[in-house]
Amino acid sequence: MLKLTKIVFLLLSISIFAQGPWTQEKGKFYTQLSFTTIANYDNFFGDPDYAINGEISDNTLQFYTEYGLTNNTTLIVNAPLKLISINNLKYLDPAIDCFGDCSQTINETKTALGNIEINLKHNFYKKDWLLSGQFSLETNTSTFYKNSGIRTSYDAFTLTPLFLAGKSFTNSYLQSFIGAKIRTNNYSNNFKIGGEYGKKLGNKFWLIGFLDIEKSFKDGDINLPDKNLVTSLYVNDQEYGVVGVKAIREFTKDFGVTASLPAAFFGNNVAKQVALTVGVYKKF
Repeated sequence: MLKLTKIVFLLLSISIFAQGPWTQEKGKFYTQLSFTTIANYDNFFGDPDYAINGEISDNTLQFYTEYGLTNNTTLIVNAPLKLISINNLKYLDPAIDCFGDCSQTINETKTALGNIEINLKHNFYKKDWLLSGQFSLETNTSTFYKNSGIRTSYDAFTLTPLFLAGKSFTNSYLQSFIGAKIRTNNYSNNFKIGGEYGKKLGNKFWLIGFLDIEKSFKDGDINLPDKNLVTSLYVNDQEYGVVGVKAIREFTKDFGVTASLPAAFFGNNVAKQVALTVGVYKKF
């Protein structure tokens, strides 16, 4: 019975967090459709913090799937569709000399792909602790709209190697990760670390606390358009530290819903606003 409980837990943990060490069984699929919203923000973390004269809403509809190539190796694909709107943003072009109020007001909504991500995860140790490695390639499939400064992801390819570790208990689990994000096109590279602890409450509900930190090495000097710098959408040297809660409610063994609510305790060039995510998943 204890062994069965652990197996069920391992499957649940995959649906909550893609950076766990657990892999899918050979020939099995896990799919999830989620929606993330960062709504109506105008303040940003920085040194010092700063604000814009207007509001941005950054929403993401995301399709995520895992497939077990073998019992120890999983293929992961993540495809985000970005829905970004800018409302009443005042912008003054620094290249224009003028007298009086020469600012323009930007109101624009765009829907386009972000950067599609392809991952391979391999479990190389499976005893008391699970130890795995993961390597992802984030392709440059995003779009930049020069008239508004909307960017739907980084103008770069991103390579992300991760080391993953996790351990399950009777009705809880612990997992962690450490790695880096290596970007092309003169973006800075990032160090990445974090983890989470999950506890089962009742028969079909899990509550999870998590920590996720990214720190920029500040080793890139990409020259981005001024409007992009004003919106701070996928600009250079973005970094953050967040803590938050996640939850999963399973209705059947193959179907359920997830939710997460992170809050940042530090950051740079990222919104000072919580991001709410809700999703639905299905296993095949």
